[in-house]
Amino acid sequence: MTSHLLRGTTSTLLCHNALTRAEYKARGPTSSSFHPQQSSLQHFQGLAMALLFVIGYLIIIFEEYLGINKSGAALLMATSLWVMRSIGAPSTDIVVSELKNASADVSEIVFFLLSAMTIVEIVDAHQGFKLVTDNITTPNPRLLLWVIGFVTFFLSSVLDSLASTIVMISLLRKLVPLSEYQKILGAVVVIAANAGGAWSPIGSITTTMLWIHGQISTIQTMKGLFIPSIISLVVPLVLMSLTSEANRKEQKSPDVFASEYIDKKGKLVFSMSLGALIFVPIFKTLTGLPPYMGMLLGLGVLWILTDVIHHGEYARSKLKVPQALSRIDTQGALFFLGILLSISSLEAAGILQGIANYFDSHVPSSTLIASVIGLISAIIDNVPLVAAIMGMYDVSSFPQDSEFWQLISLCASTGGSILIIGSAAGVTFMGMEKVCFFWYLRKVSGFALAGYAAGIVAYLVLHNLHIS
Repeated sequence: MTSHLLRGTTSTLLCHNALTRAEYKARGPTSSSFHPQQSSLQHFQGLAMALLFVIGYLIIIFEEYLGINKSGAALLMATSLWVMRSIGAPSTDIVVSELKNASADVSEIVFFLLSAMTIVEIVDAHQGFKLVTDNITTPNPRLLLWVIGFVTFFLSSVLDSLASTIVMISLLRKLVPLSEYQKILGAVVVIAANAGGAWSPIGSITTTMLWIHGQISTIQTMKGLFIPSIISLVVPLVLMSLTSEANRKEQKSPDVFASEYIDKKGKLVFSMSLGALIFVPIFKTLTGLPPYMGMLLGLGVLWILTDVIHHGEYARSKLKVPQALSRIDTQGALFFLGILLSISSLEAAGILQGIANYFDSHVPSSTLIASVIGLISAIIDNVPLVAAIMGMYDVSSFPQDSEFWQLISLCASTGGSILIIGSAAGVTFMGMEKVCFFWYLRKVSGFALAGYAAGIVAYLVLHNLHIS
Protein backbone atom coordinates (compact mmCIF):
# COMPACT_ATOMS: atom_id res chain seq x y z
CA MET A 1 0.00 0.00 0.00
CA THR A 2 1.23 3.45 -0.82
CA SER A 3 0.23 6.11 1.71
CA HIS A 4 0.20 9.72 0.59
CA LEU A 5 0.66 12.75 2.77
CA LEU A 6 -1.06 16.02 2.72
CA ARG A 7 -0.76 19.37 4.26
CA GLY A 8 -1.81 19.64 7.76
CA THR A 9 -3.46 22.71 8.46
CA THR A 10 -4.72 21.64 11.11
CA SER A 11 -4.55 19.97 11.46
CA THR A 12 -3.79 18.79 13.92
CA LEU A 13 -1.53 18.16 16.18
CA LEU A 14 1.09 19.29 18.61
CA CYS A 15 -0.08 21.18 21.66
CA HIS A 16 3.55 22.14 22.19
CA ASN A 17 3.22 24.36 19.11
CA ALA A 18 0.66 26.48 20.90
CA LEU A 19 3.02 27.06 23.79
CA THR A 20 5.84 27.96 21.46
CA ARG A 21 3.75 30.40 19.48
CA ALA A 22 2.14 31.96 22.51
CA GLU A 23 5.44 32.36 24.33
CA TYR A 24 7.11 33.74 21.25
CA LYS A 25 4.28 36.16 20.77
CA ALA A 26 4.52 37.15 24.42
CA ARG A 27 8.22 37.91 23.94
CA GLY A 28 6.89 40.00 21.14
CA PRO A 29 9.11 40.52 18.18
CA THR A 30 8.27 44.07 17.24
CA SER A 31 7.79 42.96 13.68
CA SER A 32 4.80 40.85 14.69
CA SER A 33 2.71 43.90 15.51
CA PHE A 34 0.03 44.73 13.02
CA HIS A 35 -1.54 48.13 13.67
CA PRO A 36 -1.97 51.51 11.98
CA GLN A 37 1.37 52.80 13.29
CA GLN A 38 3.47 50.36 11.35
CA SER A 39 5.65 51.73 8.56
CA SER A 40 4.48 51.97 4.99
CA LEU A 41 7.05 49.33 4.03
CA GLN A 42 5.63 46.90 6.56
CA HIS A 43 2.11 47.69 5.41
CA PHE A 44 3.07 47.05 1.79
CA GLN A 45 4.83 43.87 2.86
CA GLY A 46 1.67 42.58 4.54
CA LEU A 47 -0.46 43.26 1.47
CA ALA A 48 2.10 41.67 -0.85
CA MET A 49 2.41 38.58 1.34
CA ALA A 50 -1.36 38.17 1.58
CA LEU A 51 -1.66 38.48 -2.21
CA LEU A 52 1.13 35.98 -2.79
CA PHE A 53 -0.49 33.51 -0.39
CA VAL A 54 -3.82 33.80 -2.21
CA ILE A 55 -2.14 33.26 -5.60
CA GLY A 56 -0.20 30.28 -4.27
CA TYR A 57 -3.32 28.73 -2.81
CA LEU A 58 -5.18 29.17 -6.08
CA ILE A 59 -2.38 27.40 -7.94
CA ILE A 60 -2.63 24.52 -5.47
CA ILE A 61 -6.41 24.36 -5.80
CA PHE A 62 -6.27 24.38 -9.61
CA GLU A 63 -3.39 21.89 -9.77
CA GLU A 64 -5.22 19.54 -12.14
CA TYR A 65 -6.03 22.30 -14.60
CA LEU A 66 -2.67 24.09 -14.53
CA GLY A 67 -0.51 20.96 -14.56
CA ILE A 68 1.64 22.40 -11.75
CA ASN A 69 2.48 20.02 -8.92
CA LYS A 70 1.08 21.31 -5.63
CA SER A 71 4.20 20.31 -3.68
CA GLY A 72 6.43 22.47 -5.85
CA ALA A 73 3.95 25.33 -5.65
CA ALA A 74 3.79 25.07 -1.85
CA LEU A 75 7.57 25.08 -1.45
CA LEU A 76 7.98 28.03 -3.83
CA MET A 77 5.23 29.92 -2.02
CA ALA A 78 6.79 29.27 1.40
CA THR A 79 10.24 30.38 0.31
CA SER A 80 8.92 33.49 -1.43
CA LEU A 81 6.82 34.50 1.56
CA TRP A 82 9.77 34.25 3.94
CA VAL A 83 11.96 36.24 1.53
CA MET A 84 9.30 38.95 1.45
CA ARG A 85 9.09 38.79 5.22
CA SER A 86 12.85 39.39 5.49
CA ILE A 87 12.64 42.45 3.25
CA GLY A 88 10.19 44.30 5.48
CA ALA A 89 11.50 43.14 8.85
CA PRO A 90 13.47 45.51 11.13
CA SER A 91 16.45 43.14 11.02
CA THR A 92 17.53 39.83 9.56
CA ASP A 93 18.11 38.45 13.05
CA ILE A 94 14.43 38.80 13.85
CA VAL A 95 13.40 36.91 10.71
CA VAL A 96 15.95 34.17 11.34
CA SER A 97 14.59 33.77 14.88
CA GLU A 98 11.01 33.63 13.58
CA LEU A 99 11.96 31.08 10.93
CA LYS A 100 13.76 28.90 13.48
CA ASN A 101 10.67 28.88 15.69
CA ALA A 102 8.42 28.09 12.72
CA SER A 103 10.76 25.35 11.48
CA ALA A 104 10.82 23.76 14.92
CA ASP A 105 7.03 23.67 15.02
CA VAL A 106 6.73 22.30 11.49
CA SER A 107 9.41 19.65 11.98
CA GLU A 108 7.57 18.31 15.02
CA ILE A 109 4.44 17.81 12.92
CA VAL A 110 6.37 16.26 10.04
CA PHE A 111 8.11 13.83 12.41
CA PHE A 112 4.73 12.91 13.84
CA LEU A 113 3.23 12.33 10.41
CA LEU A 114 6.12 10.30 9.04
CA SER A 115 6.14 8.11 12.14
CA ALA A 116 2.36 7.63 12.08
CA MET A 117 2.30 6.79 8.39
CA THR A 118 5.18 4.34 8.77
CA ILE A 119 3.29 2.56 11.55
CA VAL A 120 0.22 2.36 9.32
CA GLU A 121 2.37 0.93 6.50
CA ILE A 122 3.75 -1.72 8.86
CA VAL A 123 0.26 -2.72 9.94
CA ASP A 124 -0.88 -2.91 6.34
CA ALA A 125 2.11 -5.05 5.30
CA HIS A 126 1.19 -7.52 8.05
CA GLN A 127 -2.46 -7.62 6.89
CA GLY A 128 -3.45 -6.00 10.19
CA PHE A 129 -6.42 -4.13 8.77
CA LYS A 130 -8.07 -7.47 8.04
CA LEU A 131 -8.79 -7.73 11.76
CA VAL A 132 -10.96 -4.63 11.39
CA THR A 133 -12.51 -5.26 7.98
CA ASP A 134 -13.57 -8.76 8.95
CA ASN A 135 -15.76 -7.22 11.65
CA ILE A 136 -17.42 -4.72 9.32
CA THR A 137 -19.58 -7.05 7.29
CA THR A 138 -22.72 -5.05 6.52
CA PRO A 139 -23.68 -5.18 2.82
CA ASN A 140 -25.83 -2.06 3.21
CA PRO A 141 -23.99 1.00 1.81
CA ARG A 142 -25.99 3.47 3.91
CA LEU A 143 -25.38 1.51 7.10
CA LEU A 144 -21.68 1.31 6.31
CA LEU A 145 -21.67 5.11 5.99
CA TRP A 146 -22.83 5.36 9.61
CA VAL A 147 -20.48 2.64 10.88
CA ILE A 148 -17.43 4.33 9.34
CA GLY A 149 -18.55 7.70 10.68
CA PHE A 150 -18.96 6.61 14.29
CA VAL A 151 -15.84 4.43 14.35
CA THR A 152 -13.83 7.43 13.14
CA PHE A 153 -15.58 9.81 15.53
CA PHE A 154 -14.61 7.87 18.65
CA LEU A 155 -11.19 6.88 17.33
CA SER A 156 -10.24 10.52 16.74
CA SER A 157 -11.20 11.45 20.28
CA VAL A 158 -8.64 8.98 21.62
CA LEU A 159 -5.91 9.53 19.07
CA ASP A 160 -6.00 12.69 16.98
CA SER A 161 -7.91 13.57 13.85
CA LEU A 162 -4.88 13.18 11.60
CA ALA A 163 -3.73 9.74 12.76
CA SER A 164 -7.36 8.56 12.76
CA THR A 165 -7.81 9.68 9.17
CA ILE A 166 -4.67 7.87 8.05
CA VAL A 167 -5.87 4.66 9.69
CA MET A 168 -9.45 4.87 8.40
CA ILE A 169 -8.56 5.80 4.82
CA SER A 170 -6.12 2.89 4.76
CA LEU A 171 -8.90 0.66 6.07
CA LEU A 172 -11.33 1.85 3.39
CA ARG A 173 -8.86 0.82 0.71
CA LYS A 174 -9.16 -2.73 2.00
CA LEU A 175 -12.88 -2.58 2.64
CA VAL A 176 -14.38 -0.95 -0.44
CA PRO A 177 -13.35 -1.13 -4.12
CA LEU A 178 -12.12 2.09 -5.69
CA SER A 179 -15.24 4.02 -6.67
CA GLU A 180 -17.25 7.18 -6.13
CA TYR A 181 -18.72 5.51 -3.07
CA GLN A 182 -15.27 5.01 -1.56
CA LYS A 183 -14.67 8.75 -1.92
CA ILE A 184 -17.96 9.46 -0.14
CA LEU A 185 -16.86 7.23 2.72
CA GLY A 186 -13.51 9.04 2.79
CA ALA A 187 -15.34 12.35 3.09
CA VAL A 188 -17.31 10.91 6.02
CA VAL A 189 -13.97 10.07 7.66
CA VAL A 190 -12.89 13.72 7.34
CA ILE A 191 -16.12 15.07 8.86
CA ALA A 192 -16.13 12.47 11.64
CA ALA A 193 -12.45 12.93 12.49
CA ASN A 194 -12.84 16.70 12.91
CA ALA A 195 -16.07 16.34 14.89
CA GLY A 196 -14.56 13.68 17.13
CA GLY A 197 -11.55 15.85 17.88
CA ALA A 198 -13.66 18.80 19.04
CA TRP A 199 -14.98 17.38 22.31
CA SER A 200 -11.80 15.68 23.53
CA PRO A 201 -8.83 17.68 24.88
CA ILE A 202 -6.44 15.29 23.10
CA GLY A 203 -8.46 14.88 19.92
CA SER A 204 -7.61 18.11 18.10
CA ILE A 205 -4.65 20.48 18.22
CA THR A 206 -6.88 23.51 18.71
CA THR A 207 -8.79 21.88 21.56
CA THR A 208 -5.49 20.78 23.10
CA MET A 209 -4.10 24.33 22.81
CA LEU A 210 -7.05 25.73 24.70
CA TRP A 211 -6.82 22.93 27.26
CA ILE A 212 -3.11 23.39 27.92
CA HIS A 213 -3.47 27.16 28.38
CA GLY A 214 -6.41 26.83 30.77
CA GLN A 215 -9.22 28.26 28.64
CA ILE A 216 -11.11 24.96 28.87
CA SER A 217 -11.02 22.03 31.28
CA THR A 218 -11.30 18.31 30.58
CA ILE A 219 -14.65 17.41 32.18
CA GLN A 220 -16.52 20.56 31.18
CA THR A 221 -15.27 20.32 27.61
CA MET A 222 -16.41 16.73 27.26
CA LYS A 223 -19.78 17.52 28.87
CA GLY A 224 -20.36 20.70 26.93
CA LEU A 225 -19.16 19.66 23.47
CA PHE A 226 -19.95 15.95 23.14
CA ILE A 227 -23.56 16.38 22.01
CA PRO A 228 -22.86 19.34 19.66
CA SER A 229 -19.91 17.42 18.18
CA ILE A 230 -21.94 14.31 17.54
CA ILE A 231 -24.71 16.41 15.98
CA SER A 232 -22.06 17.93 13.68
CA LEU A 233 -21.53 14.38 12.43
CA VAL A 234 -25.10 13.07 12.49
CA VAL A 235 -26.57 15.86 10.35
CA PRO A 236 -24.16 15.27 7.42
CA LEU A 237 -24.65 11.50 7.75
CA VAL A 238 -28.43 11.88 7.51
CA LEU A 239 -28.18 14.14 4.47
CA MET A 240 -25.56 11.99 2.76
CA SER A 241 -27.61 8.84 3.42
CA LEU A 242 -30.54 10.41 1.61
CA THR A 243 -28.81 12.10 -1.30
CA SER A 244 -25.35 10.62 -1.86
CA GLU A 245 -24.00 7.66 -3.77
CA ALA A 246 -25.01 5.43 -0.87
CA ASN A 247 -28.69 5.84 -1.82
CA ARG A 248 -28.41 5.17 -5.55
CA LYS A 249 -29.87 1.92 -6.77
CA GLU A 250 -27.05 1.35 -9.21
CA GLN A 251 -24.50 1.52 -6.40
CA LYS A 252 -23.10 -1.91 -5.79
CA SER A 253 -22.80 -3.10 -2.23
CA PRO A 254 -19.26 -2.85 -0.95
CA ASP A 255 -17.19 -5.99 -1.10
CA VAL A 256 -14.39 -6.79 1.26
CA PHE A 257 -11.25 -7.54 -0.66
CA ALA A 258 -9.82 -10.98 -0.12
CA SER A 259 -6.50 -10.85 1.70
CA GLU A 260 -3.94 -13.20 3.06
CA TYR A 261 -4.49 -15.01 6.32
CA ILE A 262 -3.14 -12.94 9.20
CA ASP A 263 -0.75 -15.02 11.31
CA LYS A 264 0.25 -14.63 14.94
CA LYS A 265 3.09 -12.27 14.05
CA GLY A 266 0.67 -10.05 12.16
CA LYS A 267 -1.72 -9.96 15.10
CA LEU A 268 1.17 -9.08 17.40
CA VAL A 269 2.28 -6.24 15.15
CA PHE A 270 -1.29 -4.94 14.87
CA SER A 271 -1.73 -4.98 18.65
CA MET A 272 1.60 -3.26 19.25
CA SER A 273 0.89 -0.65 16.56
CA LEU A 274 -2.53 0.17 17.96
CA GLY A 275 -1.02 0.37 21.43
CA ALA A 276 1.71 2.69 20.14
CA LEU A 277 -0.86 5.09 18.69
CA ILE A 278 -3.04 5.06 21.80
CA PHE A 279 0.00 5.56 24.02
CA VAL A 280 0.93 8.87 22.37
CA PRO A 281 -1.46 11.08 24.40
CA ILE A 282 -0.60 9.08 27.53
CA PHE A 283 3.10 9.69 26.86
CA LYS A 284 2.38 13.41 26.49
CA THR A 285 0.50 13.48 29.80
CA LEU A 286 3.14 11.51 31.70
CA THR A 287 6.25 13.25 30.38
CA GLY A 288 5.05 16.65 29.17
CA LEU A 289 7.06 16.09 25.99
CA PRO A 290 5.58 16.84 22.54
CA PRO A 291 3.42 14.09 20.98
CA TYR A 292 5.90 13.42 18.17
CA MET A 293 8.30 12.01 20.75
CA GLY A 294 5.68 9.48 21.77
CA MET A 295 5.12 8.57 18.13
CA LEU A 296 8.86 8.16 17.55
CA LEU A 297 9.00 5.94 20.63
CA GLY A 298 6.27 3.73 19.20
CA LEU A 299 8.00 3.54 15.84
CA GLY A 300 11.28 2.62 17.52
CA VAL A 301 9.64 -0.20 19.46
CA LEU A 302 7.97 -1.53 16.30
CA TRP A 303 11.24 -1.28 14.39
CA ILE A 304 13.00 -3.49 16.94
CA LEU A 305 10.00 -5.83 17.17
CA THR A 306 9.78 -6.45 13.42
CA ASP A 307 13.55 -6.95 13.20
CA VAL A 308 13.36 -9.60 15.93
CA ILE A 309 10.29 -11.54 14.78
CA HIS A 310 11.46 -11.56 11.14
CA HIS A 311 15.14 -12.18 11.82
CA GLY A 312 16.62 -14.34 9.10
CA GLU A 313 13.44 -14.22 6.97
CA TYR A 314 14.96 -12.49 3.97
CA ALA A 315 11.91 -13.22 1.83
CA ARG A 316 9.80 -11.12 4.21
CA SER A 317 11.97 -8.03 4.23
CA LYS A 318 8.99 -6.02 2.98
CA LEU A 319 7.47 -6.44 6.44
CA LYS A 320 10.27 -4.47 8.10
CA VAL A 321 10.46 -0.74 8.73
CA PRO A 322 13.03 0.17 6.01
CA GLN A 323 10.67 -1.10 3.33
CA ALA A 324 7.75 0.69 4.96
CA LEU A 325 9.74 3.93 4.92
CA SER A 326 10.37 3.51 1.21
CA ARG A 327 6.60 3.57 0.63
CA ILE A 328 6.06 6.88 2.44
CA ASP A 329 4.97 9.72 0.15
CA THR A 330 7.83 12.22 0.50
CA GLN A 331 6.21 14.45 -2.12
CA GLY A 332 3.21 14.83 0.16
CA ALA A 333 5.48 15.54 3.12
CA LEU A 334 7.11 18.40 1.21
CA PHE A 335 3.69 19.75 0.32
CA PHE A 336 2.78 19.70 4.00
CA LEU A 337 6.05 21.41 4.87
CA GLY A 338 5.51 24.19 2.34
CA ILE A 339 1.95 24.94 3.46
CA LEU A 340 2.82 25.17 7.15
CA LEU A 341 5.87 27.34 6.53
CA SER A 342 3.72 29.63 4.38
CA ILE A 343 1.16 30.05 7.13
CA SER A 344 3.85 30.64 9.74
CA SER A 345 5.23 33.50 7.63
CA LEU A 346 1.81 35.18 7.69
CA GLU A 347 1.70 34.76 11.43
CA ALA A 348 5.22 36.18 11.85
CA ALA A 349 4.28 39.22 9.76
CA GLY A 350 1.28 39.85 12.01
CA ILE A 351 -1.28 39.34 9.26
CA LEU A 352 -3.27 36.73 11.14
CA GLN A 353 -3.20 38.83 14.29
CA GLY A 354 -4.44 41.76 12.22
CA ILE A 355 -7.43 39.70 11.07
CA ALA A 356 -8.22 38.79 14.66
CA ASN A 357 -7.97 42.45 15.72
CA TYR A 358 -10.37 43.40 12.92
CA PHE A 359 -12.92 40.93 14.24
CA ASP A 360 -12.50 42.30 17.73
CA SER A 361 -13.28 45.82 16.51
CA HIS A 362 -16.10 45.08 14.07
CA VAL A 363 -17.83 41.96 15.40
CA PRO A 364 -19.33 42.68 18.82
CA SER A 365 -20.76 39.21 19.46
CA SER A 366 -18.40 36.56 20.81
CA THR A 367 -20.63 33.89 19.27
CA LEU A 368 -20.25 35.48 15.85
CA ILE A 369 -16.47 35.75 16.29
CA ALA A 370 -16.22 32.04 17.09
CA SER A 371 -18.50 31.14 14.17
CA VAL A 372 -16.51 33.26 11.71
CA ILE A 373 -13.23 31.78 12.99
CA GLY A 374 -14.65 28.35 12.20
CA LEU A 375 -15.56 29.41 8.67
CA ILE A 376 -12.12 30.90 8.08
CA SER A 377 -10.53 27.70 9.36
CA ALA A 378 -12.03 26.00 6.29
CA ILE A 379 -9.50 27.99 4.25
CA ILE A 380 -6.60 28.86 6.55
CA ASP A 381 -4.98 26.68 9.18
CA ASN A 382 -7.00 26.78 12.40
CA VAL A 383 -3.91 26.53 14.62
CA PRO A 384 -2.57 30.09 14.08
CA LEU A 385 -6.11 31.44 14.04
CA VAL A 386 -6.82 30.00 17.47
CA ALA A 387 -3.38 31.09 18.65
CA ALA A 388 -4.24 34.64 17.58
CA ILE A 389 -7.53 34.54 19.45
CA MET A 390 -5.73 33.25 22.54
CA GLY A 391 -3.33 36.18 22.23
CA MET A 392 -6.20 38.67 22.12
CA TYR A 393 -8.21 37.28 25.02
CA ASP A 394 -7.42 35.47 28.25
CA VAL A 395 -9.39 34.03 31.14
CA SER A 396 -9.85 37.51 32.58
CA SER A 397 -11.79 38.47 29.43
CA PHE A 398 -13.67 35.19 29.14
CA PRO A 399 -13.54 32.78 32.13
CA GLN A 400 -12.46 29.17 31.80
CA ASP A 401 -15.10 26.97 30.12
CA SER A 402 -17.11 30.02 29.06
CA GLU A 403 -19.34 29.88 26.00
CA PHE A 404 -16.72 31.73 23.96
CA TRP A 405 -13.87 29.27 24.55
CA GLN A 406 -16.00 26.19 24.07
CA LEU A 407 -17.41 27.58 20.83
CA ILE A 408 -13.89 28.35 19.61
CA SER A 409 -12.96 24.72 20.26
CA LEU A 410 -16.06 23.41 18.48
CA CYS A 411 -15.96 25.79 15.51
CA ALA A 412 -12.24 25.59 14.83
CA SER A 413 -12.42 21.80 14.66
CA THR A 414 -15.66 21.21 12.76
CA GLY A 415 -15.25 24.25 10.49
CA GLY A 416 -12.22 22.61 8.93
CA SER A 417 -14.48 20.01 7.31
CA ILE A 418 -16.26 22.54 5.11
CA LEU A 419 -13.44 22.57 2.53
CA ILE A 420 -11.01 19.74 1.88
CA ILE A 421 -8.06 22.08 2.46
CA GLY A 422 -9.39 23.24 5.81
CA SER A 423 -8.00 20.53 8.07
CA ALA A 424 -5.21 18.01 8.37
CA ALA A 425 -7.81 15.27 7.98
CA GLY A 426 -9.08 16.78 4.73
CA VAL A 427 -5.68 17.27 3.19
CA THR A 428 -4.69 13.75 4.23
CA PHE A 429 -7.76 12.46 2.38
CA MET A 430 -6.92 14.70 -0.57
CA GLY A 431 -3.37 13.38 -0.75
CA MET A 432 -4.02 9.70 -0.12
CA GLU A 433 -6.99 9.35 -2.47
CA LYS A 434 -6.08 12.05 -5.02
CA VAL A 435 -9.41 13.78 -4.45
CA CYS A 436 -10.05 16.97 -6.38
CA PHE A 437 -10.80 20.17 -4.46
CA PHE A 438 -13.90 20.84 -6.57
CA TRP A 439 -15.22 17.28 -6.19
CA TYR A 440 -15.27 17.79 -2.43
CA LEU A 441 -16.79 21.26 -2.86
CA ARG A 442 -19.63 19.86 -4.99
CA LYS A 443 -20.26 16.60 -3.15
CA VAL A 444 -19.42 17.25 0.49
CA SER A 445 -19.02 20.91 1.48
CA GLY A 446 -22.77 21.54 1.75
CA PHE A 447 -23.24 18.58 4.09
CA ALA A 448 -20.26 19.63 6.23
CA LEU A 449 -21.55 23.21 6.43
CA ALA A 450 -24.97 21.96 7.56
CA GLY A 451 -23.30 19.89 10.27
CA TYR A 452 -21.18 22.85 11.32
CA ALA A 453 -24.21 25.10 11.70
CA ALA A 454 -26.23 22.38 13.47
CA GLY A 455 -23.42 21.85 15.98
CA ILE A 456 -23.32 25.55 16.86
CA VAL A 457 -27.10 25.73 17.24
CA ALA A 458 -27.08 22.60 19.41
CA TYR A 459 -24.40 24.05 21.66
CA LEU A 460 -26.22 27.37 22.08
CA VAL A 461 -29.51 25.64 22.88
CA LEU A 462 -27.93 23.30 25.43
CA HIS A 463 -25.87 26.10 26.95
CA ASN A 464 -28.82 28.44 27.30
CA LEU A 465 -30.93 25.68 28.83
CA HIS A 466 -28.03 24.90 31.19
CA ILE A 467 -28.09 21.27 30.09
CA SER A 468 -24.36 21.14 29.42
